[in-house]
Amino acid sequence: MKRFYSLIFTALLLVSIVNAQSIVRDAFRQNIRLSANNYLAYPDHNLPQLTPAPEGYTPFFMNHYGRHGSRWLIAPTDYSFPVEQLECAERNGKLTKRGKEVLKVCRDMLNASRNRLGELSDIGAEQHQRIARRMIANFPEIWQGGARVEARSTVVIRCILSMTNEVQELKAFNPELNIFTDASEHDMYYMNYHDTVATAAQKAARPAVDALRDELFTPKRLEKMTARLFSDKRFVRDSINSFRFENILFDLVSNMQSHHDFENIDLYNGVFTLDDAIDLWRYNNARWYLYSGNTPLTHNTGPMAHRNLLRNFVDAADVAIANGNNSATLRFGHESVVLPVVCLMGLNGMDYATSDLATLDEHWRSYEVFPMAANIQMVYYRKSGSDDILVKILLNEREARLPIATDCAPYYHWTDVRTHFLNRIDSLQ
Repeated sequence: MKRFYSLIFTALLLVSIVNAQSIVRDAFRQNIRLSANNYLAYPDHNLPQLTPAPEGYTPFFMNHYGRHGSRWLIAPTDYSFPVEQLECAERNGKLTKRGKEVLKVCRDMLNASRNRLGELSDIGAEQHQRIARRMIANFPEIWQGGARVEARSTVVIRCILSMTNEVQELKAFNPELNIFTDASEHDMYYMNYHDTVATAAQKAARPAVDALRDELFTPKRLEKMTARLFSDKRFVRDSINSFRFENILFDLVSNMQSHHDFENIDLYNGVFTLDDAIDLWRYNNARWYLYSGNTPLTHNTGPMAHRNLLRNFVDAADVAIANGNNSATLRFGHESVVLPVVCLMGLNGMDYATSDLATLDEHWRSYEVFPMAANIQMVYYRKSGSDDILVKILLNEREARLPIATDCAPYYHWTDVRTHFLNRIDSLQ
């Protein structure tokens, strides 16, 4: 009987894994660039229509955190390592035709990246300009008259420039806006806090991701991928670091969508199959889950590390509501903050908790949260003669849901949301 139940459990588990992978497979089949994960260019095409506010309610305050826009890769080896590996093969006459084509593009990107590492790209600047214009179009009441706009950035230049591109659009719409901008270490305790407890917990849980890595990146699978670029298997075994080469090259290919000069060059075709993209994404998704997710593997420390930011959201709202004037608090930072604070809020079920990384994909997909220029917009509404404040949360300009009851979805009563946020903070202390 025990064996029977064991077989049933195994069968159900396999069905669950297949179902999870089919969700991702269907998405990647339609748009392979989703596999870029945090390198995904901001998906601002075909944005859904927003639900009108309940009768009599108008927006007066925006509480916001946004990631910087598309950027150059950060480490020098992100560009140089694929070139070094491919050039080694070129010198030894071991490149396929596709390998030679890939080397040319990689050389072009290496040259273009010089003295640009980590900087905001041309597409990244445009993303924030468009987001600002849609903020104005969607919520014009907030940006009227001499409204106070407090905009803060982390001290990283790509974030400062992202902030600059947004507030310039706001100012162009209404020169009377009272805009305050700042980027200081003074605010890093909530803008981009580095929690040593969370870091230690993530390091201790790393073997769980390593086990998934070993399952996905088998020698046989890596051999198939490298054979598309290198003509000699023995040379690859002796001279190429296949795992590192594939992962770094995939990041480079994924990030080509960040630049007008490279966005229309397709290096997925003939290099990475759909299965390759799924495997690489699953590995990265699991790594981000350990960093950001509400998982017992890290004692839920990932979201906890950003409780100061959620507290700042609450405090800023309290001030704006008490003040009564239309205003906005804008913050500009990183995906490493957006993702865990979304998990802390419980937006769209991203507070999902599990220790099973093999079935994670079915419930938790990081690319849905933190593309380049990802943003959280909490928009607050009031009604004349009423003390009831409503709030709607947009995640990447799409209406998001919270795990609390409401009689006016996608709008929530701020008193309920405020209590929910404070309870989340307290439960994770």
